[in-house]
Amino acid sequence: MTDPKNPPSAEPEIDRKGIDLKIRPLYVDAQLKENTTGMPHEITDRIFVVRRAYRVNDSLPGEEAKSPRWRWQLGGWLEVDRVTGRVSALNLAEFDASTSAVSWYREYAGYCGVSDDGKKLHAIVVVLGRRKPIVKALLGDASERNRDAGCVPPIWQRQPTGVTFENGTSKVTYLVRGYAADLVPEDVEEEVPSE
Repeated sequence: MTDPKNPPSAEPEIDRKGIDLKIRPLYVDAQLKENTTGMPHEITDRIFVVRRAYRVNDSLPGEEAKSPRWRWQLGGWLEVDRVTGRVSALNLAEFDASTSAVSWYREYAGYCGVSDDGKKLHAIVVVLGRRKPIVKALLGDASERNRDAGCVPPIWQRQPTGVTFENGTSKVTYLVRGYAADLVPEDVEEEVPSE
């Protein structure tokens, strides 16, 4: 398997937004399994996760082309087990490959999810290996303007384990305990009696 800290380099490619992507092959037992991009996140000494990248044929029907017009796209996340060599796709609830920026801490992933109907943005926190998110809270509507502004990667804190989502001017923090999370109420300034 290829070491994710020192992956073989590939030429930069362009995705649909016109940003440079560093595409890295993921080899298992000297066989190419997937193409990836970005830095991997170490979950344990045995397991890591990494973002998938893939090529799609961008040729329109009826275009006169001798070969397909390939284009790189960002995909979902992959879980890789170094010992067994198993590579599996992670199913992150409401993950939108074009706008969701995942922030990893230990086995937790925090990101902004888009509802199935594409109308709502949610703050999502999932635990690797669990189907249901431990946090799914409404952030706002998912109009194109709000989707780009509202999908900022959340910020993690270590002690106590917590994650803060920021949506424009408001911030919301959740404390994470194992497979559960609690909303931290906003600080309410106490009224000081006037003399």
